[in-house]
Amino acid sequence: METSLLIVDDEPDMLQLLKRSLEPDLNCRIHLASSGEEALKVLSDQQIDLVLADIKMPGMSGMELLEIIGKQYPRLTVVMMTAYGHIDMAVEAMKRGAYDFVTKPFDHDALIVRLEKAVERSRLIRENTRLQGRCREQDKFQNLVGKSPAMQKVFQAVDMVSKTDLTVLITGESGTGKDLTARAIHSLSHRSQGPFVAVNCPSVPENILESELFGYRKGAFTHATRDKVGLFQEANTGTIFLDEIGDISPTIQTKLLRVLQEKEIKPLGDTRSIHVDVRIIASTNQDLRSKIKRQEFREDFFYRLNVLPIRMPALRERVEDIPLLVSHLLEKHCSKLNRPKKMLAPELLEIFMRRDWEGNVREMENMILRGILFSAGEIITPQDVGLSASEGRDFASEDEISQLAYKQAKEQILNRFNKAYIGSLLTNTGGNVSAAARKCGLERQALQQIMRRYGIKADVYRHQG
Repeated sequence: METSLLIVDDEPDMLQLLKRSLEPDLNCRIHLASSGEEALKVLSDQQIDLVLADIKMPGMSGMELLEIIGKQYPRLTVVMMTAYGHIDMAVEAMKRGAYDFVTKPFDHDALIVRLEKAVERSRLIRENTRLQGRCREQDKFQNLVGKSPAMQKVFQAVDMVSKTDLTVLITGESGTGKDLTARAIHSLSHRSQGPFVAVNCPSVPENILESELFGYRKGAFTHATRDKVGLFQEANTGTIFLDEIGDISPTIQTKLLRVLQEKEIKPLGDTRSIHVDVRIIASTNQDLRSKIKRQEFREDFFYRLNVLPIRMPALRERVEDIPLLVSHLLEKHCSKLNRPKKMLAPELLEIFMRRDWEGNVREMENMILRGILFSAGEIITPQDVGLSASEGRDFASEDEISQLAYKQAKEQILNRFNKAYIGSLLTNTGGNVSAAARKCGLERQALQQIMRRYGIKADVYRHQG
């Protein structure tokens, strides 16, 4: 889709000069307006992506035009023009919502660069708007969202294991959607009409967990004044989800091993076993094989659990899913909170795309909730979620670098080069540092030293199965 630019200036010669100089280089359709009033008429009649407006105009000033655009067209990108003597006014305009400002007389190349950035912002807004409010059905699967290869692999695994009654072990970092995946397996299985019972294992004290899982008989211990049905019995004919099973004690592991082998439970204080018809799904954010080596997890229990493994990818492994997830979460929570539809400012979406997200989707969801609650308008800005506009950037922009001392500027350029170059090497080698070192002609230790200096982690580039 062709980008359209509206230039607003009360000087006819300036309008024509800008049109002639910008149209071929920006490759966009240009509209002209000689006043704020005329600009508003163009905006009402045409689809405009970017406005370049002079601040000092007779009648309606550029600041007044900016204020009206902010109210009537809040998603429109506006760049202000000002003479060198009025830069303070331009800074004030940015505080009121302008994206950028340029000073007269113009340096043509610098003007093109700044307007290209503004045009890119407009394209991001258009894409964000397209995704806002709708997440394509082919990118959703049982409340799981994603179009990345990593998530398509998860969708295929869920579809496959749901057709069986075997035990499933879901692994992945905290916040990657292990609970949603367990529920998806249940809802697609022949047990979907039966109960789904979720147990957050770390939240239940060890001395209580056994009685909660298996139940007890009256008189089994002090205060056992009546029989209690355990969670395994409650899940009969359905599914029990043992969340974060890596945190349970060896004693409970032994008792659960019997359930997996015999499909029987024995309530505390009972002399007989009870058969249960339950499908078991477990999850963990821990490396169970390492725990086995440390003798913290039973090996036989692990292999009983790990019949059908599903690994949930971290958010940094599926960055291309972030716009879809943002759209899905905005729609979900704006509706729940009875708030009007909102969208992320392009600069915030850029931060989201760059962010490491140690808490994965859960961390991002919490940030979006804050944005919905604290944003005044329909656009959620970095400040609304407690971030600065530069958050998530690995290095300064070219304009910022030009303001730095030589030593600082050199470090920024080296930072940019090393992250791009070494990141490309690690991407091509699947995170294999030795292979990356061979490709670039460095010793492995030398490459590792550079990676440590610039905070480059090989794990991010590893494609685990």
